Amino acid sequence: MLTKSEGLPDQDRAPRVRIARAGMLEPRYTEGHRAFLGPRGERPCMTMFRRAALLILLLTAPCLVTAQDRVVNDRVVLSGFAIDRTEVTIGRFREFALATGLTTQAERAGHGYEYGAGWERRPGWSWRRPFGAADTAEADARAPAVHLSWSEARDFCAWAGGRLPTRAEWQEAAYRERRETPGDGFAAGKTYPYPVGDSPDGMNLSGADPWPRHAAAGATKRGVNGLHEMGGNAWEWLADRQGDNALTAGGSWWYGPQQTRTEGMQWKAADFYAVYVGFRCAYAAPR
Repeated sequence: MLTKSEGLPDQDRAPRVRIARAGMLEPRYTEGHRAFLGPRGERPCMTMFRRAALLILLLTAPCLVTAQDRVVNDRVVLSGFAIDRTEVTIGRFREFALATGLTTQAERAGHGYEYGAGWERRPGWSWRRPFGAADTAEADARAPAVHLSWSEARDFCAWAGGRLPTRAEWQEAAYRERRETPGDGFAAGKTYPYPVGDSPDGMNLSGADPWPRHAAAGATKRGVNGLHEMGGNAWEWLADRQGDNALTAGGSWWYGPQQTRTEGMQWKAADFYAVYVGFRCAYAAPR
């Protein structure tokens, strides 16, 4: 198996409580302590305090959410659409596969692909275990789901209530800062050359960085619009098609900074799948 430095392919856990009939909360044991949350011998003032605190939280939560990134179900709302904060993970894709009974192309074929002396088959590699036998247990649920074709990515997004982002949407999310008060050194309204700002530092690329291969969701530097892994880590399928080809964006851990720029997007066969290609979903903006 090649490592990052050996070349680049040309292409490509808060206890739970239960509501009683009278609407009161019953006691529960948690971590060796008894939590009295109802009228049965406990301190009423604590129950009142908890209810007051919950009411305050519910009333202020919308302000807390919208003050910065406007995250909805781990999505970031931009101008006219929302997009996943991170790439779709193995954990999320597993839910989809279980719900639909999906067996992917790579699973049916019994192999995935890695670039060596050209594109080489890797037995046992799939979204479940991106590196096959090298994954001694089920792969990290936070890692990006790869070895997936364009249609498999599209179908997941539809199941999740969304779709693949268009090229224009992906570019807007990756390079143009749309937050009014961005933080992290970003400037509102500015367009950046890289998804993490003016320089490529902090992305999972082919050079020296903390990630020899895939980085877990949210592990790399937070970038433009508060998104993670828009550059590097894994190429991302986009909605755009040209015949049998589909567009990918963002580069991967195998490439350098140039492929993370807007001009670095690449067309790939829509039925292609490899260890370098994943995706994220876009959604209609909440009203």
